[in-house]
Amino acid sequence: MQNNRLGCLTGTGFITAIITLFVIVGFAFASGGHMFSSGELNNQPGETIGGVNSHAQISECKACHTAPWESETMANRCVACHTNIATELLNVDELHGAIARNDSSLTCRDCHREHRGANASLTELGDNVFPHEALGYSLNGHQFTVKGEAFVCSDCHGDDVTTFASDSCVSCHSDIDIVFTQTHLLTFGQNCLDCHDGVDRFGDDFNHNIFAFQLIGEHANLYCTECHLNARSVTDLQSAPQECYSCHQMDDAHNGQFGNDCSACHTPNNWEDATFDHNLSNFPLTGAHTVVACESCHINGRFAGTPSTCISCHSEPAFHAGQFGTDCASCHTTTAWTPALFNGQHTFPLNHGGGAPSCATCHPSSFTTYTCYGCHEHNPARIEEKHREEGISNFQNCVQCHADGREHDD
Repeated sequence: MQNNRLGCLTGTGFITAIITLFVIVGFAFASGGHMFSSGELNNQPGETIGGVNSHAQISECKACHTAPWESETMANRCVACHTNIATELLNVDELHGAIARNDSSLTCRDCHREHRGANASLTELGDNVFPHEALGYSLNGHQFTVKGEAFVCSDCHGDDVTTFASDSCVSCHSDIDIVFTQTHLLTFGQNCLDCHDGVDRFGDDFNHNIFAFQLIGEHANLYCTECHLNARSVTDLQSAPQECYSCHQMDDAHNGQFGNDCSACHTPNNWEDATFDHNLSNFPLTGAHTVVACESCHINGRFAGTPSTCISCHSEPAFHAGQFGTDCASCHTTTAWTPALFNGQHTFPLNHGGGAPSCATCHPSSFTTYTCYGCHEHNPARIEEKHREEGISNFQNCVQCHADGREHDD
């Protein structure tokens, strides 16, 4: 028997091969290409793009797949349909832009896998690292569950990593401290992500004193809700009023008479211990006025409109007999009410006799009368005898003839 070294490379072999090829091509053509498909496409409905609303409705492989000799990639075909994703890729603050920035080697099919069945998930990260921090939530404080087990995506996202299970925070934190969690929910609401970003900046070690409004004195003992009423987001927390009057208006015993700047007199240490700088008012306190109790002038807590004239507090004494008017400051000072210095138009020289006699020397009983007796060597009888010798009978009004205090006019 002759040995044929060509084996299948014979005419019969070539004919058999050609027939087989035609059968395969014919079957593939008749089956619409399913013969080469790696699995059924996803039937999840979504936005209608290019006339279809799910991958299962795509009939041509080349709609997604490219030939080896083509310059385009499969990712190019993806963004050609999903234009919103193409826009996200240009913005690092968006989901896909942040992912691309974190790992530029990733392609669409690395996370979005197809041909796994009509109901299979279209998103599966596998071993790829998701850039949580770049999208506003850090996992630094969420490495392990309360049971000490490592967190997995489904702990927070359930079966769909594109969504966040809003009750996952409550579920885990209730296991840690159910009383605190329920109180916190009642106070700040259930939208945890509106305030929390995973770095625990509002946790137990939150330091309010790094902000403009520091919690010192009595403020350090307040509950958050006393200033942050109905706060439901970071914006709400930041919008809390910082002016004293916004909280202490009901405590204002002055009824707004001193304005709204409570800190001008009060401190957070003690609301009652106030220090008012009276020298900033239109009535500075000097001399003996500095030790007068506030209520001595401000009757019944009245501050605005308190009279500032001397006569309003210091009524004119009967001793004056109405001779000096109401301008007390012309003679008196705030250092002491007595002695007083008379600065008015005194018709008689006050340096008479070379000294500075007291008022009582000449006015022993009242300022409406005077006497020249008491410091002269003669007595009333001698004065009468002297004047009558000169024919003067009306000598009771001494200054009528002795206006300057001298014995005779020059």
